[in-house]
Amino acid sequence: MSQEVRNLEPKQLWNKFADLNAVPRPSKKEERVIAFMMDFGKKLGLETINDEVGNVIIKKPASAGMENRKTIVMQSHLDMVHQKNNDTVFDFDTQGIEMYVDGDWVRAKGTTLGADNGLGVATIMAILESKDIKHPAIEALFTIDEETGMTGAMGLKGGLLSGDILLNLDTEEDDEIDIGCAGGVDVTATRQYNEEDVPEDSVGYTITVKGLNGGHSGMDIDKGLGNANKIMNRLLFDGFENFGLQIAEINGGSLRNAIPRESVAKVIIAGIYDEAFVFDMQEVIKDIKAEFKTTEPKLTIEIVKSDLPSKVMDLGVQEGLLRAVYAAHNGVYRMSADMENLVETSNNIARIIVKDGEISIQNLTRSSVESSKFDLANALRSAFELFGCEVTFAGSYPGWTPNVKSEILDVLVPIYEKQNGSKPHVVACHAGLECGILGTNYPDMDMISFGPTIKGAHSPDERASISSAQKYWKFVMEILENIPMKN
Repeated sequence: MSQEVRNLEPKQLWNKFADLNAVPRPSKKEERVIAFMMDFGKKLGLETINDEVGNVIIKKPASAGMENRKTIVMQSHLDMVHQKNNDTVFDFDTQGIEMYVDGDWVRAKGTTLGADNGLGVATIMAILESKDIKHPAIEALFTIDEETGMTGAMGLKGGLLSGDILLNLDTEEDDEIDIGCAGGVDVTATRQYNEEDVPEDSVGYTITVKGLNGGHSGMDIDKGLGNANKIMNRLLFDGFENFGLQIAEINGGSLRNAIPRESVAKVIIAGIYDEAFVFDMQEVIKDIKAEFKTTEPKLTIEIVKSDLPSKVMDLGVQEGLLRAVYAAHNGVYRMSADMENLVETSNNIARIIVKDGEISIQNLTRSSVESSKFDLANALRSAFELFGCEVTFAGSYPGWTPNVKSEILDVLVPIYEKQNGSKPHVVACHAGLECGILGTNYPDMDMISFGPTIKGAHSPDERASISSAQKYWKFVMEILENIPMKN
């Protein structure tokens, strides 16, 4: 299937993407892709650096006639989000992504595609390898761990780069030019609970929520998509309130930056309520599916009898858990007052695990305003602390403040207009681009972000537009030829 992708135009881009996608590259396990990039740079005879946190920097001198242009940093991240459909058998640690062409789209078989941010990486690789593309001096920066903490960008020290302009290739709509982004913080609530024996005459059930779209917890947070953890909590709350349902286990969601698509809970109910419980649940399910019929047409909720668990959660802690998750904010918290249609602040209740006396509730809170980010984080903290959780904030990173007077923005906009006959959308995005973090050690660097159209990032529905990639490649080529002169 990769050969079908390799035959696409522009071949330089798609061949490098296929090479990259053959290398497993989960976040925090980037050893193989780091080695791959180091080998790539060295084989080209270019200065290749692996910094102390794992980022790879490859430097290429200007092509003939471009020596008097400003040095640019071309930046993308090496890691990718690993998500797969429940019925897909795939080992992200050992297998390369299996791609195929579907009309105007490149997709993966039941998994994320890795176009986020693999197409950006492949773009830079193709330019580094080329002998006929005109470009100024390039410092290619390949960061690690963007998807689960941005530790690569955070760990990049000042002085390693000398570029004046940074081109970040991690935007996912080809008619957008990003000049700002949201920061984020991980909010985690944990506590222990006592387990109790299962009462006599109980009946066991497994409740499954699946079939949701999922998606990027920043870019897709305003689309009204279902959150499997919130939907599951609603079912459990109703069962507890009306029939004394008790929880044995919950396993919901996966990664903080992915809207949760699935959740599974093992519960018990008193045998005398068996028939009434099932009837009531079907009514609740009908209501939920009606609410989400437009945004989540494939939502499936199953309630099936199962073996009795050996232990269940004590009712006092269980009530606190269900009420806290109900109270905890999920989704858009505040829209920007300064930029139209921009989500300013949001939260994703990403992962809920209840098992063996331990509770873990994992959130990702985002905002382009630091004070608003921590306002929402403290609201979550309050909800969870009220039922006895220990709440920690970790991995906080800053947003990227928009610069409407950017010199490189003045280069990109007229090129886009000339090539496409329309104006690009100059925006800030509700996602965690690395520009804000990189700017802390390189405050004078002029930064911009753009990229080809990618849909469904962070979900198995991720797909990259072939026609958009062609449009984007043409855009990149002309940008390189028009980098401003050195002062």
